[in-house]
Amino acid sequence: MSTDTAPIRPPEPAWVPHVMWWHVYPLGFVGADVRPGVPVEERAVEHRLGRIEPWLGHVVDLGLNGLVLGPVFASSTHGYDTVDHFRIDPRLGDEADFDRLVSAAHERGIRVLLDGVFNHVGREHPAFRALGEAGPDAATAGLFAIDWSGWSPGQPVPVGLFEGHDILVALDHASRATEDLVVQIMTHWLERGIDGWRLDAAYAVPPAFWARVLPRVRERFPDAWFSGEVIHGDAAAIARESTMDSLTQYELWQGIWHGIADGNGHELAHAIERHDALLETFAPTTFIGNHDVTRIASAVGEQFAGHAAAVLFTVAGTPIVYAGDEYGWTGVKEEREGGDDAVRPEFPDTPPAAGDLTHAYEALIALRRRNPWLHRAHTDVVHLTNTAVVLRTATSDAAVVTALNLSADPVEVPAADATQVEAGGADLGNGTLRLPARGWAVASRS
Repeated sequence: MSTDTAPIRPPEPAWVPHVMWWHVYPLGFVGADVRPGVPVEERAVEHRLGRIEPWLGHVVDLGLNGLVLGPVFASSTHGYDTVDHFRIDPRLGDEADFDRLVSAAHERGIRVLLDGVFNHVGREHPAFRALGEAGPDAATAGLFAIDWSGWSPGQPVPVGLFEGHDILVALDHASRATEDLVVQIMTHWLERGIDGWRLDAAYAVPPAFWARVLPRVRERFPDAWFSGEVIHGDAAAIARESTMDSLTQYELWQGIWHGIADGNGHELAHAIERHDALLETFAPTTFIGNHDVTRIASAVGEQFAGHAAAVLFTVAGTPIVYAGDEYGWTGVKEEREGGDDAVRPEFPDTPPAAGDLTHAYEALIALRRRNPWLHRAHTDVVHLTNTAVVLRTATSDAAVVTALNLSADPVEVPAADATQVEAGGADLGNGTLRLPARGWAVASRS
């Protein structure tokens, strides 16, 4: 690729405006031990992956049609310290188990996205182990950026770590060997039927690496979708330079939960305005929960979990529901060993009965399903105080209005031309929405 020519970033696949995802962290979901004492190569295969299948009906009942699977490849501990990108983790099962899950999902109209950990590998990865034995003469030395000067056999390999984690070894993204490996991994699993990739820690990888890899993958799989995990930085520039279809919208997530938890509607409004600015370049991947953050019901308080969901489903982007959030499950992430366990729990064998919040999710998702234009539509903030916010997402032909009341008192806010309440609870009349204390509503005009 010429260095003086901007990389070509194709339009996102045509199916993406119609997809909404349910995000599972598989090792936690199936109750696997994430800190096992047995080396990977000595672990027996345990066929647990099938425990996800009884939940696929729940995904469809919610109105969702995508399944994001967190790490499923063989790894030492939590899934992000990969040791074999071509093997299903034995704690989950084997390739046949994976094929059955993908087939079961596709039979129900559910697309499947895999978590691609391509910034780093685990220390037990054979490619890295080979370096300790053969040093710069190892066949896999080209995968890692290493200064071998002064090194002698028997000494630790002087390799870069990912964010200081001693179990995660950074790959060399300037290397053709790394590029070829990632292309091989991506195409292998796309051949097995997946629909795209979540690119883990994409913010730590130079955009130019993705701009070399993704066109090679798209040559064979032009309908695949690639969403990068980007926590900070110039999102629009990263999307353009990397050719990724989408990036995770952490700034919006933070604006939603901070704004609601702190009773600061202005912070929420600011985040939405910045979110809108990204639409010229790409449709962000939106969320209010994932495997790395405190559950939304814990972050904002259980009485406000519906407020956060209302924003998620009525602003632009490709929404992802973190499994369990639709039930209002709680869990706080802590910065310690095992600090992720509370937000990555084992799931029951079958879905529990739906409560009020689950039904609210169903109504919001149904509204989104009827209005796929929301995927790229702009949102105006039409009413704003610290504790009352009205958002209007619209085209020339239709509008969706989201009203939030964060206060302990009822409030009356502008209906912004809405004519029908679709979800939540409010009295609509005379051009206003009357919300109860700590209430929310989504209304529409068609």
